[in-house]
Amino acid sequence: MIIPSKTNLRRYGQLLGGLLLYGLSMALMVESSLGLDPWDVFHQGVAEVTGLRFGSVVIITGAAVLLLWIPLRQRPGVGTIANVIVIGLTVDGALALLPAAQGLPARVAFLIAGILLNGVATGLYIGARLGPGPRDGLMTGWVALKPGRSIRRTRTVIEVAVLAIGWLLGGTVGIGTVAYAVTIGPLAHAFIPLFTVPAPEYV
Repeated sequence: MIIPSKTNLRRYGQLLGGLLLYGLSMALMVESSLGLDPWDVFHQGVAEVTGLRFGSVVIITGAAVLLLWIPLRQRPGVGTIANVIVIGLTVDGALALLPAAQGLPARVAFLIAGILLNGVATGLYIGARLGPGPRDGLMTGWVALKPGRSIRRTRTVIEVAVLAIGWLLGGTVGIGTVAYAVTIGPLAHAFIPLFTVPAPEYV
């Protein structure tokens, strides 16, 4: 079946928009200084220790995680590769352009905006169905090795591990970390179905 060009434009445009928003959401949370999600605590911790830019660490970590896909027999999609590159470049650009959050109200506003945008961004890029992010693929690939293994438990173990390492390296853990953990599930649950491109349009 021939894929309609307008559907292609929607999927790739949605992917790019989602990844750009994801990078912006990360930058907002970093600037809030109120706590990050587990992987970003790790990214920030590595950046603190190495002196690399935050976005550069995001890209390097994403590429390293992709290498772990090989023994898990996971196959990256276009969206997977774009995820590694676009988010890292965007977060560095956003960090350079965003004004400093002065005072607690501004910091809280940055945090709330970052979490909400992260939920929207997740719905957009996953809904485009062009491949999972490298960290998501690591989780699903590990679960696939042993049928019946809990996805929730696997994700919890991975995220607690990277959170602990990131915190020990100097990453920011705080109320934002808790707020993200509590809200991202419901936000993703709301936005992924909203933005998912129906399969009959492109198969």
